[in-house]
Amino acid sequence: MKRLFAFLFLLLLQAFPLEARIEPSGTYLYAQKDGEDLYLDIYEPMDSAAAFVQIDSVTIVVKPTILFAFGGGFVGGSRDHESYLGWFEALCKEGFRVVSIDYRLGLKGVGKMGVAQRDKLDRAIHMVVEDIFSSVLFLRENSAELGIDTDKIVLAGSSAGAISVLQADYELCNRTSYAANMPEGFRFAGVMSFAGAIYSTKGPVKYEKQAPAPTLFLHGTVDKLVNYDQIRFMNLGFFGTNRLVERFEKFGYSYNVFRFRDHGHEIAGAMPWSLPLQLQFLATNVIRGIPSIIDVTVSDPRIEAPEKWKQGPEAFYK
Repeated sequence: MKRLFAFLFLLLLQAFPLEARIEPSGTYLYAQKDGEDLYLDIYEPMDSAAAFVQIDSVTIVVKPTILFAFGGGFVGGSRDHESYLGWFEALCKEGFRVVSIDYRLGLKGVGKMGVAQRDKLDRAIHMVVEDIFSSVLFLRENSAELGIDTDKIVLAGSSAGAISVLQADYELCNRTSYAANMPEGFRFAGVMSFAGAIYSTKGPVKYEKQAPAPTLFLHGTVDKLVNYDQIRFMNLGFFGTNRLVERFEKFGYSYNVFRFRDHGHEIAGAMPWSLPLQLQFLATNVIRGIPSIIDVTVSDPRIEAPEKWKQGPEAFYK
């Protein structure tokens, strides 16, 4: 059943230490591309018992692995930035394994962004998509050694990373050339997007070969950096959360969406304090496979935005 309501968002949201103490259990070179070494860090569940969940009286399953792509406008960022570590630690305490990856920065050095640079943006997004798929293939090839069930991978991303994980699932579901190396029948267990969108050159987003993975969307309704609605010219478009949810609703796909009214791109950093929303989504839509649809409009003036998040692309591309 769809639930639609507005409320004052309480930051139930548990407190996180300012300085997380978590360290990766291992760092692995997963690919070499364009002269770059690409690494991934693996953070193991802190309590082995918490890594399992009982579905019914006889069924016990392992919790999925969260594969994370950082944010930074495709010009910067890092897989182990301190702002992510508290969230990684919280997920690991809940019994989830976290894999945080490097990827190539396709817009590094670009002076400005506009219509004339759309091909550069297209390429930058798809470079990350390629790297996400390479990291998944690495995990599959080494799954026995790493102890990872690669049929249970949830993609998560912030900002540029959110764009990339949504795009990766889109390319996979349409079996485009970018997903050519992915095994037949493979699909992601879920996607968590913190202020993301999908780039399309074929008009509105369509999932033609298979349904998208269950998806959690969090987005500010006045985001000036990654559009909440859409930017479209003819068949070329950048489709944000609002437009994507319309497609999910129309075709009965599994999703939860939290629309942060009058908030901008600061929601890209919502991972730590929105953990209860993520755990609810993961437990219901992903682990139990129940297509619970939640559509919530959030209003809370206490959520503060750093000055740079109030700006548009000029904040990153100068």
